[in-house]
Amino acid sequence: MAGVEPGGQFRPLEAGDPASVAAYRLAARLGSGGMGTVYLSYTPGGHPIALKTIRPELSEDPQFRRRFRQEVEAAQRVQGLYTAPVIDYDTEGDLPWLATAYVAGPSLASAVGEHGPLPVPSVLLLLAGMAEALSVIHGAGIVHRDLKPSNVLLAGDGPRVIDFGIARAADATALTGTGVSIGTPAFMSPEQAAGAEIKPASDLFALGQVAAFAARGQGAYGDGPSHAVLYRIVHEEPDLSGLPGQLGFIARCLAKNPADRPSPAEIISLCQEASPTPLRQSGSWLPAAITEQITQRVSASAALAAAPTVAPQPSAPTAPVTRPDTPPAPATPPTPTAPPVHVVPTAPAAHVPPGPAYPPPAAQPQFRPAFGPPTAPQPPFGPQPGWRPQPLPPPKKRSRWIGYTIAVVAGLVWIGGCASFIRGLDDSSDSSASSGSSGSSRTAGDPSGGSSASAADSVPDPEPVRYEGVNVPTGYYIQFQDSPPRPLDGDGRYYSDLFYYDGELRSGNDKIVLLNNAQEGSLKTCREETRYAERVSLTQLSKGSELCVHSSSGHIALVTYQGTAPESDPSDYVSLDLTIWRNAEEPTDS
Repeated sequence: MAGVEPGGQFRPLEAGDPASVAAYRLAARLGSGGMGTVYLSYTPGGHPIALKTIRPELSEDPQFRRRFRQEVEAAQRVQGLYTAPVIDYDTEGDLPWLATAYVAGPSLASAVGEHGPLPVPSVLLLLAGMAEALSVIHGAGIVHRDLKPSNVLLAGDGPRVIDFGIARAADATALTGTGVSIGTPAFMSPEQAAGAEIKPASDLFALGQVAAFAARGQGAYGDGPSHAVLYRIVHEEPDLSGLPGQLGFIARCLAKNPADRPSPAEIISLCQEASPTPLRQSGSWLPAAITEQITQRVSASAALAAAPTVAPQPSAPTAPVTRPDTPPAPATPPTPTAPPVHVVPTAPAAHVPPGPAYPPPAAQPQFRPAFGPPTAPQPPFGPQPGWRPQPLPPPKKRSRWIGYTIAVVAGLVWIGGCASFIRGLDDSSDSSASSGSSGSSRTAGDPSGGSSASAADSVPDPEPVRYEGVNVPTGYYIQFQDSPPRPLDGDGRYYSDLFYYDGELRSGNDKIVLLNNAQEGSLKTCREETRYAERVSLTQLSKGSELCVHSSSGHIALVTYQGTAPESDPSDYVSLDLTIWRNAEEPTDS
């Protein structure tokens, strides 16, 4: 990493770097990039972790925060031997951050830049490990989107793929003017370069690019301006000159058509076939110079963990302090410390970890509730110098108040009874009049005089309103009451009438039904069909598929799926035709 100096020593924190993040004391700076800055810290047990803070301009975007939260939660499901697992995170605070296991090794980018291309046996082990990592990542429903040499770390027991899925959080933000670039042009797939839908096969193209870089010292599409490299990726064949013959299968990863690229399992098999000996990850899988770098970093990390620490200053409490009834024996007892409060539940690692002797962090601002007047500053925990117990107020006579309460309750009950009696008289009169009028009507219109109660109580059929070509981007929702329905930024609102996210149509009312081809798309069908689901995947739909969607407000919509955005469109959206019957059933919300 860029944060490690010659000899394996870590770069110290710079001016402006925080001394701590949440309960983690920062020990050194590991590097920075388009998403934020990465620091070295430690768990309470002394295990090193890499803590990434997000750039302020990204964290200020609500859409980024929503996607970042979703991607981090998904990344927690990834538990592979060749990935860096998520240890802790906070996606809601002023400074969002993510902590993963620290990998004591250089990135592939820095290793090749400093020592040149890797030998064939190392490349085969690298490819097999990366393919296994992608298999686990894709199995968790994540597409990496930014697989490149700097996101592959070389550890003593194999490679580690990092930052999987996090780039997706910034893909749809409105930050085009901030200079933030998500995705590296030289390692993008043709479909990603063209702004089309990104699927797992896109990561396999990037894998081929990374493999070519590891074996040749440069990518398969050359260098130069980004637009020139992207043009070659989309329109030209890769340059694999000088690639060892055992690695010729890498060309299959670089196929323009995603369907022609091998799967991660196939890549592992191809690596095994190309290796004269069985593939085994060990401490000697890398050249000696890189192995020495790893050893130096392990020693430097252990030295920082063993450095003496300075106890942090006490943090302000977040709740009123209850003082003891009796003063303590010591005149000035030590004040215990309290760890900062996490916005989200964290792993057991969320405590003040041991670390080097760095200045204590600045005092955190006093917590204030989101409503009501500002709270007065609270004293630190424990009795303070000069503190004296306050006399308790004399006990109040509660018997008088109990009697008053009983009298008030009795009065309210009596008033309520009178109101109910009067209301009953009014209802009886109205019912009699209605009954007489209804009887006359039945006699005139129905000689049998018969009519079911359910027919009288049913909601009449409203007139349908049709809207065609409603495009709903991913992360957006529509409300059936709007005329015309227009997509609104979801921002986590899963209680909307119809929501499109991550390849699924979702109903906030948990009432969405996919009709089969034999069913007529009508109000009658939507009322009678009860095979309710919360969501329907686009993989279950074809052009013309019909769905019944019920809203909690009593509206019913027949949704006709017309397809997704074309590959040439950089947006991700679904095109829908809507037939809406407003107030077609009793509402279910409060």
